[in-house]
Amino acid sequence: MQASDYAGAMSIERNWAGNLAYRASSVEHPESIDELRELLARGGRVRVLGSRHCFNDIADTTGILIALDRMPQVSEVSPAGDAVRVSAGLRYGDIAPALEEQGLALANLASLPHISVAGAVATGTHGSGDGIGSLASAVRALTLITASGQTLSLARGDEGFDGAVVALGALGVVVDLTLDVEPSYQVAQHVFEKPSWDAILRDLGAVTGAGTSVSIFSTWQQSDVADQIWIKQRVAATRADARELEAGRAALAASLGAAPAEGKRHPIIGVDPEACTDQEGVAGPWFQRLPHFKLEFTPSAGAEIQSEYLVPRIDAVAAIEAVRSLADRIAPLLLVNEIRTVRADDLWLSSSYGTDAVGLHFTWKPDEVAVRELLPTIEAALPASARPHWGKVFTLDGAETRSRYPRWDDFAALVARHDPERRFVNEYLERLGL
Repeated sequence: MQASDYAGAMSIERNWAGNLAYRASSVEHPESIDELRELLARGGRVRVLGSRHCFNDIADTTGILIALDRMPQVSEVSPAGDAVRVSAGLRYGDIAPALEEQGLALANLASLPHISVAGAVATGTHGSGDGIGSLASAVRALTLITASGQTLSLARGDEGFDGAVVALGALGVVVDLTLDVEPSYQVAQHVFEKPSWDAILRDLGAVTGAGTSVSIFSTWQQSDVADQIWIKQRVAATRADARELEAGRAALAASLGAAPAEGKRHPIIGVDPEACTDQEGVAGPWFQRLPHFKLEFTPSAGAEIQSEYLVPRIDAVAAIEAVRSLADRIAPLLLVNEIRTVRADDLWLSSSYGTDAVGLHFTWKPDEVAVRELLPTIEAALPASARPHWGKVFTLDGAETRSRYPRWDDFAALVARHDPERRFVNEYLERLGL
């Protein structure tokens, strides 16, 4: 099924996975800032919808939902050519080709390009790479409309900016963001199969540092070997550098007991890889390689539930070993587990705030009851430093979750300042203590 067909089959009253029905009294589609202000002037609770790719009730409300899909589309490159201002409702898959046409690129993309810029940023969504920050770390400025209809513009370095980027939709309606860009580049990706877990964990840094972006996939059907390692690498500037990188990949694969994949692969074993971006070392533009999935197709499995926990780099091996110890309980519910890395940043509610992080991402079969029954066991086994992804399913209580963010109280004060009537606060945020 292609992405356009999949989207058309889903009602906007449900999230992408179909596991959540929104309770809003109405879904509104403003076509201008003035119309947005008129909606906010009605009063009552309000939340904003992005691409609906969150698997929990973070965007839910009993008031009105505002979808930004009909707002004017803006994609303006700065005169210096080092930034682009984009409409909040645009998807990464929309802006990436336009940037490429101008010889520009983003430093990072998530595993799927189908997600909206504002939604991904607000939830701390990320791609992968030891030297690459989350998608939110590329934000250098943003504009939002508060509940009172006021325009709030913040730029990197302004007071409150670091709390307003990953803000869980709690401050207002973000209408545009300015992102760092750089000159376009090419990427090639290679897939290796059946690497040894013992060998991976002996030097995890060597594995995750083997490319620009590295993902380790496992179904945990076996606890001694992972299924695949995907290595995405920026194309070297010289042939000598390219040969060195190739030799390094070969040496790493040999040390892990892994073999190059004989053909294109999907992260989920047995699934047709047609939806995946090109592999087998074939170089292509950054936006056609950094994501795992093509924009034209349904990403991942389509019908699924997702969870993710990010731990400081120092706790990564212990976290993976904890998951490994639960392999027999995890495997029956799992489609695939992905392990990837994110560079530290200074954004208050980023899961990589203050620390280089390793993410343990679970794509589950669409059995939310069973998944929620298992998650407390996984959460108890993980190091106490593990931070759940804001947009995915987790069961940690609010007090425990916010205790893992040193700047939580500062964030709560920022929310109180800009939304004193708590109109953007919903049940999800109330559980977190707002």
